[in-house]
Amino acid sequence: MSSIAVPVQETTPKRWMLWTGRALSLWPVFVVLSSATWKLTRNPWYVAEFARIGWPEGALTGLALLQLACLVLYVIPPTAVLGAVLLTGYLGGAIATYVRMGEPYPVLVPLSTSLIAWAGIYLRDERLRSLLPLRRRVPRS
Repeated sequence: MSSIAVPVQETTPKRWMLWTGRALSLWPVFVVLSSATWKLTRNPWYVAEFARIGWPEGALTGLALLQLACLVLYVIPPTAVLGAVLLTGYLGGAIATYVRMGEPYPVLVPLSTSLIAWAGIYLRDERLRSLLPLRRRVPRS
């Protein structure tokens, strides 16, 4: 029986990618944490907006806890991808609500929050970059 030594290439993320990813990831954390706080504290403006878009006030606490659970998964590195998937699903529901109402502007907040969350995790997680590599176009000769 013979064995062949295979060189292992260490793939350490570039430091700038890691820190840029962490910085970008702060935005979705801020947005979702603010939203959950407004729900839990029953902010009068938020309660009125919530009723205007057709949600019962009794759903505020449950949705806030769901947001916080997704956020916890997002900030813990081993579960960050799962957290991003769940946050995207949650924010997709917000997008669907505003599209149903025919209001284009509020859609930008959950959409941009989702995109920034994925950009941040893409930069800080090597596993995700290897799963979804950005490839340069190679000229044909």
